Amino acid sequence: MSAARSREGGPGTARRHVLLLNASFEPLTTLPLRRAILLVLREKAEVVHGDDAGTVLHSATRAYDVPSVIRLRRYISVPYSRRVPLTRVALMRRDRHTCGYCGKKAETIDHVVPRSRGGAHMWENVVAACKPCNHRKADKFLDELGWELRITPKVPKGPHWRLINGDLHGDPQWEPYMAHLAA
Repeated sequence: MSAARSREGGPGTARRHVLLLNASFEPLTTLPLRRAILLVLREKAEVVHGDDAGTVLHSATRAYDVPSVIRLRRYISVPYSRRVPLTRVALMRRDRHTCGYCGKKAETIDHVVPRSRGGAHMWENVVAACKPCNHRKADKFLDELGWELRITPKVPKGPHWRLINGDLHGDPQWEPYMAHLAA
């Protein structure tokens, strides 16, 4: 399938994400557009909302409206982990891409108690950091530098942490489905 330009898509269409809902309209995750189209074509999902811009994908013989939200036809039971997994994306989201030491834009992650000195790789010991602060801190303790954390690192809680991609690839049509997760 290819995407034509203007009203019929463009180069950014391939990187689009689609919100996937369970049969009960509960948000599950976000999917790349290609995967979402395949679920619809295989009749495992149905389109709930199309793209507001009217974007169309073309194959050799057909044209398909690009979906923004799709829903699975069958309900699936999802086992939820009690603890949110520690990933770079989740950490940056928790700290709002802000350095835990100086408050500037963060590009890296840093262990408050360095791993080389017995620090664990866990939510309570990791913060987002800018490159200069991360380099300057190296494997030192905060009191050795006279630094203090601007935030208290803690484990994020709540079901909305499952949809981390929703913040990165969000679409205004997703809001009615994601609103109850953020509460």
